[in-house]
Amino acid sequence: MSKYSNVAHYQDFNELLSILNKTGNSYNIAKVESAYYFAEKSHGDQRRVSGIPYILHPTSVACIVAELGLDSDSICASLLHDVVEDTPVALDEVRKLFGKDVAKLIDGVTKISKIPYSTREEQQAENIRKMLIAMADDIRVIIIKLADRLHNMRTMDCMPEQKRRDKSVENMQVYAPIAHRLGIKTVKEELEDRSLQYLDPIGYKEIEDALLLNEEGREKFIESIKQQIIEKTKDTIPNVYISGRVKSINSIYRKTIMRNQSINDIFDVFAVRVIVDNVSDCYNVLGVVHDIFKPIPNRFKDYISMPKQNMYQSLHTTVLDKKAIPFEVQIRTWEMHYTAEYGIAAHWKYKLGMKNDAKGSERVSRNIEKVKRMILDQLEAEDATDIARNIRNDFGENDVYVFTPKGDVMSLPKGSTPIDLAYLIHTQVGHRMVGAKINGKIVPIDHTLKTGEICEIITQKEEHPNRAWIDICKTASAKSKIRQWFKREKRDENIIEGRQAVEREFKRQGMNLTDEEMADFFAALTMKKQYNTLEDFYAAVGYGGIQLWKIMPRLKEEYQKRYAANIEEIVVPQAPVKRKKARSGVIIEGNDDVLVKFSNCCNPLPGDDIIGYITRGYGVSVHKRDCTNVPKNIADSEEPERWVSARWQIETGEAFRSTLQITATDRAGLLADVTIQLSNMHIFIHTLNAREVKSGKAVVTVTIDVAGKDHLRGVISRLSDINGIEEIKRL
Repeated sequence: MSKYSNVAHYQDFNELLSILNKTGNSYNIAKVESAYYFAEKSHGDQRRVSGIPYILHPTSVACIVAELGLDSDSICASLLHDVVEDTPVALDEVRKLFGKDVAKLIDGVTKISKIPYSTREEQQAENIRKMLIAMADDIRVIIIKLADRLHNMRTMDCMPEQKRRDKSVENMQVYAPIAHRLGIKTVKEELEDRSLQYLDPIGYKEIEDALLLNEEGREKFIESIKQQIIEKTKDTIPNVYISGRVKSINSIYRKTIMRNQSINDIFDVFAVRVIVDNVSDCYNVLGVVHDIFKPIPNRFKDYISMPKQNMYQSLHTTVLDKKAIPFEVQIRTWEMHYTAEYGIAAHWKYKLGMKNDAKGSERVSRNIEKVKRMILDQLEAEDATDIARNIRNDFGENDVYVFTPKGDVMSLPKGSTPIDLAYLIHTQVGHRMVGAKINGKIVPIDHTLKTGEICEIITQKEEHPNRAWIDICKTASAKSKIRQWFKREKRDENIIEGRQAVEREFKRQGMNLTDEEMADFFAALTMKKQYNTLEDFYAAVGYGGIQLWKIMPRLKEEYQKRYAANIEEIVVPQAPVKRKKARSGVIIEGNDDVLVKFSNCCNPLPGDDIIGYITRGYGVSVHKRDCTNVPKNIADSEEPERWVSARWQIETGEAFRSTLQITATDRAGLLADVTIQLSNMHIFIHTLNAREVKSGKAVVTVTIDVAGKDHLRGVISRLSDINGIEEIKRL
């Protein structure tokens, strides 16, 4: 039986009142009752797809919000959150009856439904953007939305299979990472487990059955551990509370099925949680635990002295009992425990007087402001469809903890680079960065930071970030600040580069427009993208805010509607014509009529810095300038006269071969997913192979045709969305 099977799918108003009364908080019950009766009257005879009266859904959402400890206005907004969207009631009417705060919360939760969008993905992305904007203003918006999404998942069985899967994917990519970043563990884990149940029902059932099979033995084992710890602490440490914890099914899934491991290979499937009164007792209990049981090396984590970004604090240690059975022990105070379960929702518990701890309340408030800043960084993405990826990257688990030379601990997402750290410290530090040292040694700026490293950022006086950093750094915050610098400082240059890129791509597609026609063509489209002029649009393309490969299908469709008779030849941008003549696209020292071949050692692409080498009888071989076969100092090479300057033509119209190495979690269907994604982009595949490596990983090597460096960047971005992919490198 699932750990969530006892959760009531629907709760009525009496249950909500019971929850509010049990909290002991000072709620405005009269206002809550008015909100309920108004919602009940507004929804009338409306029913859910399951046939249940609609009013039971908002009431159940309000119960979840009440259990998280939010205030009266949040309860009222939960009861009314679907009234504006699904009934004739206007937001102004709600504002008059229940106040501006309730109306603001409802508006933040309400989906965008009246604005037409080209694709369903764009509609979803704009809904997420709207929600994040409201969330940045008032964090209660997302907590209500999480409760709404959680209750929908509890009652999703009656929905079509595809909708269940779509909602589950959205949970995994957006809502669960946000819940994690807010520290609301109870919501995060249930969202993930219920989503996994629809995404991989067989894998979910296997783990569920394995847990049930061991349930009786596990309970006896945990009880034995509890008794041993209590016996050793009863005379020295007061008020020790111990409970057992089972790892969430989704967490076990990520460590077993996705890594092809057995459930018996995981050390922390179940754990003992010890809760004490103060921090010093936490460390005293740790000493007792290590005295009774044998600690496993490198399995101790001190999240008390180095809290996670979501405020989580505990001591974690993995030990062996006398029969060499591994298990985890988590040690924390009651305040830490409450924060671990409810995260930022604890803020309203403090405000409502349940906790008389000004220091704790201040810490939660600081974290709320930090989360709001991170949210605003996500909103800097010019393409709304990038927001989900940014959230998954920045709000996900597995942070790394890096020290500054002054000893400050900085927490960043896994995979972050010194560039990310520089911009996290301060925007000006990022803009002035010229290098980095790790543990006193200079490293490349694309170095992947690891927990425990001491990272020093080397700066200069002048600001001068590099456009290439956008593709190197990990966090949305760093990418956003780099783009904003180029947007502000290099507008004229951006407009020129953007115009050239657009004209080049239009020419490739056989789309011919005069300057006047171009301005008219983009007028309506750019308004949707919030660009006031065509130059604003060109500038966004120039500084990387808009990726042409993403919007070209839509532009081409619009062009066909308006100027169908003028289309000369429509070439799919993701499937350029294969190159027949090696000389295409490259000019050698001012001459474009030279036999050219592209070296296999580095496979140069349009956009790369290149150089030519005059071969004997085979024309000019073109290399990337940083290729290992190109001397760093041409003048000192054996035959410097054979090295010649080369550059790309503005328009090539050719296909170029490029090889990618993909590192991912080894799983069934990985190759199929890669192939399907490339096929969806109309990418021609030359070779594709995979091999297993250690630690449950797989390496996929694929050689494909692309139009250039920018196109390859877009392909890598799309491939990165595949489940389990960790790194993609160009060979």
